Amino acid sequence: MKLRVKAGETSFVVALDETPTSKALSKVLPFESVAQTWGEEVYFEAPMSANLEPGARQVVEPGTACFWVEGSSVALPYGRTPISGKDGKPKLAARCNVLGRIVGDPQLLAKVKSGDRIRVEAA
Repeated sequence: MKLRVKAGETSFVVALDETPTSKALSKVLPFESVAQTWGEEVYFEAPMSANLEPGARQVVEPGTACFWVEGSSVALPYGRTPISGKDGKPKLAARCNVLGRIVGDPQLLAKVKSGDRIRVEAA
């Protein structure tokens, strides 16, 4: 399954993996939220909750779509976060469930600003 995310003036697609959290997310589509940023990460609340999955990670590749369990939010890192290590890879605030991957260049997320309206729907 794929999601279309419209964030401010930016639009992109997320290809979802087959995981319990991605399946739960697809069941609450469409929904709207408000973008927040943390370093080179965009995140936004989703109207669902999930448990931490066995494959949850804190350090991911840029463009990995994640679900932050504690914040009930989708996290989309595209570069360094305030707690990234010397390798510069995105380090999330906590271990997160991996949902899938942004299709294309994740650097387009740099155009998204805190407060931008977000709409998530099936692609």
